[in-house]
Amino acid sequence: HSSVEYFNINNVTQLSDIERYNFDYSGTSMKALTMKKIIITDMYFSQDDLYKIFADMNITDMTIADSEMIHMLCPSSKSSFRYLNFLKNDLTDFLFRKCDNLAQLETLILQKNKFESLRKVSFMTSHMKSLTYLDMSNNLLRHDGAGVQCRWAESLAELDLSSNQLVDAVFECLPANVQKLSLRNNQISNVPSGVAELKSLEELNLASNRLADLPGCGGFTSLQFLNVEMNLILTPSADFFQSCPRVRELQAGHNPFQCSCELQAFIRLERRSGGKLFGWPAAYVCEYPEG
Repeated sequence: HSSVEYFNINNVTQLSDIERYNFDYSGTSMKALTMKKIIITDMYFSQDDLYKIFADMNITDMTIADSEMIHMLCPSSKSSFRYLNFLKNDLTDFLFRKCDNLAQLETLILQKNKFESLRKVSFMTSHMKSLTYLDMSNNLLRHDGAGVQCRWAESLAELDLSSNQLVDAVFECLPANVQKLSLRNNQISNVPSGVAELKSLEELNLASNRLADLPGCGGFTSLQFLNVEMNLILTPSADFFQSCPRVRELQAGHNPFQCSCELQAFIRLERRSGGKLFGWPAAYVCEYPEG
């Protein structure tokens, strides 16, 4: 209980003799807490006693990063949290399971942890009624598909799933209202047509995957920005612009493009439409047979 509103502390070493303490957060002034690189030297205590202190804080913003944290409790009552950042810890799919007390949470950063199931992550968010931004990059996420149902927060607008272990089946488990989606650095070889209906999707990042062709936009009718850099695309499909009329910016550098008439026509069509091309060779020469 003090006048401190913003408290940041780095390189914390927790010594032994950790005791349980019931703290009354009512009347406190703190708004945001940031703790980085916490080292626990004595593991012989009730873990929940420590996690409860943080979970029940009456603040809007909390960051606990780079601290080998393995779990975090669901707040015991309706929480004020709007921003949670648990970057670079050891959190798993057990985080916030069936947690109904994070209805005001808007931003959740879980980058560089140990999450494995995309389906379980989706169900975790389904109770977060205000969540708009979720960062799940650099985890161990997989999704096998086979009709497995996912359930995301309807409010989720921006999702980062880059640097995981996701394949084509990921398109069966995506939030319906997402506007910005990053699937960079996964193992996606194809964007299945007719699987995902993401009518609000405006930006899609598929760089550093295994795509052999540009994806169609049959299920992404609002798509404006597409990044397919560092894939395996040889020649863009002829019907790309027919299915992607709203795309205004395409980043497609570092692909093994083959010089062809189709590629030249594609580039000419892109420039004529007023869109932007990044990473394409400046010119191609195509030889047409006589007659």
